[in-house]
Order: sequence, then C-alpha cells, then structure tokens
Amino acid sequence: MQFGANGPDGQDWRVPVSEIVARRKRVSDSLASEGIQSVIVEDPVELYWLTGGRQRGILVVGATDSGVETTHWVRKSLSRARWESGGDDAPDSLCDQPRSSMLEDGLRGIGVTEVPAMLQDSLPTARWSFLSDCLSSLSPSNHNASPIIHKLREVKSDWEIDQIRTSGSVNQKMFSQISKECQVGMTELEVASIAEKVSRREGFGGRIRMRRWPMDCDRAVIVTGRSGGVPSFFDSAVGGFGSNPIAPLGSGHRRIKEAEPVLVDLVHVHRGYVSDCTRMYSFGNLSQDWLARLDDMAEIRGSLIDALNKGESCARAWELGRDMALEMGYEDNLMGIAPHQAKFLGHSVGLELDETPVLADRFIEPMIPGNTMAIEPKVVYADGAIGTEDTWYCTKEGLKCLTGGSDIPDYTELSV
Repeated sequence: MQFGANGPDGQDWRVPVSEIVARRKRVSDSLASEGIQSVIVEDPVELYWLTGGRQRGILVVGATDSGVETTHWVRKSLSRARWESGGDDAPDSLCDQPRSSMLEDGLRGIGVTEVPAMLQDSLPTARWSFLSDCLSSLSPSNHNASPIIHKLREVKSDWEIDQIRTSGSVNQKMFSQISKECQVGMTELEVASIAEKVSRREGFGGRIRMRRWPMDCDRAVIVTGRSGGVPSFFDSAVGGFGSNPIAPLGSGHRRIKEAEPVLVDLVHVHRGYVSDCTRMYSFGNLSQDWLARLDDMAEIRGSLIDALNKGESCARAWELGRDMALEMGYEDNLMGIAPHQAKFLGHSVGLELDETPVLADRFIEPMIPGNTMAIEPKVVYADGAIGTEDTWYCTKEGLKCLTGGSDIPDYTELSV
C-alpha cells in the first residue's frame, strides 16, 4: 500500500529517521550501562518516540553489544508501521508479530536469552503477567525500564524543540483569536471553542497524553470568576467546573461577567509535542487586588527563571518561589486554595503534559540543556484565579521561551 503525505499541504510529518536511530542508540547504551539485555516496548507514547508511529505491536530494543537484534514486530498495521518508520530507510527489522505461543521462540531468534525489561510504570498487570507466562523458559529477570526511558526523554533533541516551538506558535494564535472573538456573556465552553477551532485547523489530533494514572486533561481550562476557585481531581492549581461530572475539569457553562478575572490556560499538541500557556483577561477593569496578585506572580516567575538560570536545582527553585509567595501572603492560595493546593510551580512537557523534572521539592537536580518546562505560578481564591504560564527550554545560555512570552501580555482588558 502506498501512503501519501500525512501533514497539511503535502508536508511530510513523519519523524525523521535520524531521530529514531539516535533515540534507539541512546536506549541501547542506557540498557547496557544498567546491565539489562533488552527491553520490550508496547506503550503508545514510547512506541511513537522509538518507531515514529504507534501501530499495534512490540519493539524489542537490544542493549549495546548484547547480541540482541533490535526488531519491530507489528500486529496491525505492518505496511503503515514500515512507512511511518521511514519506509526503505527504516532502521532495524520490521516484520509480523509472532503469535503469543511463538513469542519466546521469536525472541530467542533475535538473540534474547533472558526475560526483557518492560515498561512497568504503564504496563497493565494483566499484560505483564501474560508476557511473563509466555516467556517463562527464558532466564528470569524483573527489570523496569520506564525510569530509563523517561530519563532519556527529559532531554529533547533540536528537532523536538522545534516541534514544541511550532506548537507554541499555534498556542499564540489561539490567544490572539480569543482576544478578537471573546465577548462578555459567552460561556467558558464557547471561549474554548474559539481556541479549539484554531488548534484543529493547525493539526491538533484530539489527544493530550498524561503519564500519571488515572489523569486525563482538558486542553482548554478557561475559568471565569468563581469557577477559578473550584477544586478538581486534577493535580494543578486551577480546576474549574468542567462540562459535567464525568468531565469535571476546565471550561464549563458559566458565563463571563464584567470585571471578573478570566483565566485562559491552553494546550496545543503539534506532531505529538505539547506547549502549555496561560494568560489573563477581563471585560472592564479588574480590581487593584487582582492586578497586584498578577504582578506578584510575574515577579515569582522571574525569580524562578533566574534561579534555574543560575543552576539551582528544581527543588531549590521551587523552595525560593514558595518562600516568596509566603512572604507575599499567599500561604493558603498558592497553586490552589488550602487544602487543595498543588505542590509544584512548573512541570516538564514533551510528548506528555506531565513529564519530569518538576519544580517541586523532590527534584534535586538542575535543569540541563534540552529540558522543556511549563512554569506557572498561580494563586486561587473563592472568587477566581490569576497567574501566568509559558513553556521554556533550557540552553547553555539559560532558559528561552517557546510560547508567547512577552509577545502576549500577561493581562488583556477587553472592551465590553
């Protein structure tokens, strides 16, 4: 079967083969350093990262010098998986996945002698048990490769940074369109639809990946007035009513009123890569109390960036930002209303919205070049929420913005 262009206007939106090769090499080297012979990859996100697609199947990656031949077995669809991996230039072997009864023989045929590591952080227990039974004659092992791959994915390549930068430019278009079309009296969901139209037109595929179970996410958290003070299951500062009890996060049915803070937190995903950005709006003047709170959050944002630029650990940056907020009087309101407060001030993004490292107390390493993080100091009250957020990436020269940055004002007053 022949496949045409998979991007707009004839663009080729496949992952470059050079990216796939480099990633597999990093995994192979890391497995070798940990004394692990091979790994089985079935998780959709990791399959995309390592194969360029997420067709149903198994990727077996052998450790460097292990004698294991890295092989991509595909159950459905092999022809599409071969094309997504680069066609004739695809790295390593692609072939039909063996039947479960032949899986162990297939592994032995590519050099595997001990039970491969698995991605236990995302693998269902039933699947792990099934695979373990199928491979019971191999030398036993029980390695969890999730931390290895998650650590590797923390450092983005230049190509990945470009995807997040493009995602951020679409995010900026979404805010621009909201500024043009948003009207007093609209519901939060109506405002979300403005952003949704822009995002879909630019290629958003409809899914935002979350690593932490059982988290899911609404791509447009738009809350006006007291909606901003409503807590939810989601581990973030702002919950919102959502549209109904099975979707209790983000934009809901409340209508925008004059002189209320309208917090707009938007996510766009470009070719799998997340950008995350928040800005504030109102119709008519906000009170000086609200404006002062936003100024304080902008000051904390600047201090967080300065600390990270100086090489402080993520935990130390979090501590400095939290202490500033406490001195400003936000002990019960920083990142939520006590006791529903999120214990971070920033989260890394990539193929998932909740990657590591995090600006939180247990992440004792500094950001390093290639890390990408959404920094988002916010305060929440019963009558609303206010704050700021942009997505940044770390370079040798310091953090650089991938979303709107100073090109989008922290606050925009719209005409009634």
